[in-house]
Amino acid sequence: MLRSFATCLFSALLGGLIAVWLTHPHEWSPKAAAAAAGEAKSPQVALAAPSNDEPPQRPGPLLAPVPPGGSIAADLYEDERVGVAVYERVNRGVVNITTQSVKVDRFFLLEMSTEGSGSGLVLDKLGHVLTNYHVVENARQVQVTLYDGETYTAEIVGADPINDIAVIKIDAPENTLFPLAFGDSSQLKVGMRVFAIGNPFGLERTMTSGIISSLNRTLQVREGRSIKSIIQTDASVNPGNSGGPLLDSKGRLIGINTAIATASGQSAGVSFAIPVNLVARVVPQLLIHGRPIRPLTGIERVYQTEQGLLIARLTPDGPAERAGLRGPKIVRERRGPFTIEKIDRLAADLIIGVDEKPITNYDDLMGYIESKQPNDKVTLKVIRDGKPIDVVLILGNDPNSKARKAEVN
Repeated sequence: MLRSFATCLFSALLGGLIAVWLTHPHEWSPKAAAAAAGEAKSPQVALAAPSNDEPPQRPGPLLAPVPPGGSIAADLYEDERVGVAVYERVNRGVVNITTQSVKVDRFFLLEMSTEGSGSGLVLDKLGHVLTNYHVVENARQVQVTLYDGETYTAEIVGADPINDIAVIKIDAPENTLFPLAFGDSSQLKVGMRVFAIGNPFGLERTMTSGIISSLNRTLQVREGRSIKSIIQTDASVNPGNSGGPLLDSKGRLIGINTAIATASGQSAGVSFAIPVNLVARVVPQLLIHGRPIRPLTGIERVYQTEQGLLIARLTPDGPAERAGLRGPKIVRERRGPFTIEKIDRLAADLIIGVDEKPITNYDDLMGYIESKQPNDKVTLKVIRDGKPIDVVLILGNDPNSKARKAEVN
C-alpha cells in the first residue's frame, strides 16, 4: 500500500511539472536561466519608458560624470563657456586701486586722511594703467594691486577731467602685466551681452554680466559739460567698480565703467560706461602731453538763447576772428563833449549749427569740436543780419586746453 501511495505522489509531481513547462516554456529555457543567473550577480536599474504625455528629459551637462583626466569646462553650456573664457582671458589685466587723500575740516581747520578705492586696467607692458579721473582725483598717494596680490605705488601720468579719464603708472615686472585688447564701441548694438570686472566693495576682480540697454546716452560730469555716446548697461556695477573694464563676449574692451543711476548708492540695474573709442582718442595725448590736446575755436564767450549761441567775445586774431565770425558791435555816439560807447549785441553772429548738425547749447558745440583735431575744418552755420550763412573755421591748437572753458551766459 505504501509503495502504491509513493507511486501516485511521484506521478502527480511529474504531471505538474509537465503542465508548467507546456504553459510557460520560455521561463525554463537555458538562456532564461543564464540571464537570471547573470542578473542575480550584476543587478541593474532599468529606465522607465517615457509616456506619450511627457517627453524624455536630457540630463544637464554638469550632472554627467567627468572622465578621468577630463575637464569640466567641456560640459558647460555655451553661454557659460563664454563667461568663463572672458574672465580667464581678462581678469589678470584688472587691477585694484586704493588712494589716500586729505580732507580739510574748515570749521576746526584740521586735515583728515581719507581713503578711496576703485578699479583699473593694464594698458601696456610699461606699467600704464587706465582708470577714471574721479578715482585718483586729489589723491596724495595711489596704490595699485595686481592679480598676484603685489601692490605698487603709482604716479599720475595724465588726466582728462572732462571725460573722466586718467592714466597712472606703476613699476612692475613685465611678466605680471597683462594688457587688455581694445574693441570698437562704434559697432555696439542694444541687446549685446557685456561683462564688467572690477572691485565692488573691495572684492577684487569680481565679474558681473548683462546686456547693452541703450547707446548714445549723455552723462553730465562737471563744469556744465557732458560726455557723449555713453553706453548704458544693466550689468551690476557698485562702488569700487569705477575705472574697471566693460567687455564684449570676445573679452575686448568696449568701455570704462564710470557711474550708476541709483537712489541708494548701490546698483539699481542702470550703469554707464565711457566708450572705448573716446578712450582710444584721449589716452595717447595723456601719455605724451599729460593732458588732452583740444582744438581751439577762438570763441571766448557766448550767450545761450533759445535760437542758438550768440557770440559775445572773440579771441583777438584767433581762429574764429580770422574766419570772419562777428562778435558784438561797438557803437560810439558823440554827446556834446563826451563820447559814449554802446554794445550792439544783436550785431553778433548767432551760431545755429556745425557741419549740418543743429546746435542748441554750448555743450553740443564743444562736444562736436572736441571730436576734431587742430587744423581740422568745420563749417559753422550762423544767422547774420537775419540771414543764414556758412562760415568755414580752421581749428587752432589750444596750448593750455582751455578752449572749452568759454564763458556761457
